[in-house]
Amino acid sequence: MRRVARAGALLCLLASTTAHAGADLEQIRARDRLRCGVSEGIAGFSLRDAAGRWAGLDVDFCRAVAAALLRDPEKVELVPLTAAARFPALQGGRIDLLLRNTTWTLAREAGLGVRFTGVLFYDTQAILVPGGGAARAPEDLAGETVCVERGTDHEANLARRLAASGRSFAPLVLPDAAAAAEAFFAGRCRAYTSDASQLAAALLRAPGGRGGFAILPEQIAREPLAPSVRAGDEEWFALVRWVLFALLTAEERGITQAAAADAGRARALVVPAAVAAGLGTDPEWALRAVRAGGNYGEIFERHFGAASGLDLERGANRIWTQGGLHFAPPLAPVEASAR
Repeated sequence: MRRVARAGALLCLLASTTAHAGADLEQIRARDRLRCGVSEGIAGFSLRDAAGRWAGLDVDFCRAVAAALLRDPEKVELVPLTAAARFPALQGGRIDLLLRNTTWTLAREAGLGVRFTGVLFYDTQAILVPGGGAARAPEDLAGETVCVERGTDHEANLARRLAASGRSFAPLVLPDAAAAAEAFFAGRCRAYTSDASQLAAALLRAPGGRGGFAILPEQIAREPLAPSVRAGDEEWFALVRWVLFALLTAEERGITQAAAADAGRARALVVPAAVAAGLGTDPEWALRAVRAGGNYGEIFERHFGAASGLDLERGANRIWTQGGLHFAPPLAPVEASAR
């Protein structure tokens, strides 16, 4: 009885609290369209297909958020951005949600007026080199020219790594990922350093096939890629964060895109109205998010699995019950969480 009373009291408190949506949430709702910043074209994350339709992890996440808030995953505007342009686009209000293979760092969150909502993809920085070459480790690149993309932390990370052993390299800074890959394949630099997933995507366009190149096994830095929003709108921040948690929860509980079509079979994704109001939405927001493109595992397999051409090992991107790092706080009715 005491547990029920506590749960009831919490629901009453939530119900008595007026939910005032923040400025960003109100603008998105009034516009009836969510604007997401994505890459100009990185396989697995955001890339136009032959029909001109965007596809990728970042794209599917944008559509899941739109489904949760606007009830329609197609109410999105995908804005392609270079790495250097991504934060100005968010700060200036050109986009509402920044995805675009962006690493969560303290300097960015504390210094740029943005808030990261959670890790969407666990990545690492790696190095791409010609196959059969002399480079076997980062230290072998001492004094060599290395291609890097402007607006990323990759140059600083590699410089810090080599400086630890008294070495340095000559960076060739290119405006975007496509230019960096093109310069590397053209032989303008000895190596190309970026996120491991981005290097794998670049290999899909390698002249003569991917067999002529190799990604060094040693990792340079951790790269937790995370969605971010402007600081100041807590409701909007919370909704984006919990959409990610909903996709992870759905995978953990075995709720697929097909199962989410039946609210009765996917009852675990329905939250009390008073709780949903705190996110500026309704009780079935999480159901709609999963219906839009599936749970996290389905999305990962679609864009990074064997059929995608990338065939990336899921590794750290597995959910915690499968030995990975993805872990969602409980998404459950208040009555259950109060026990």
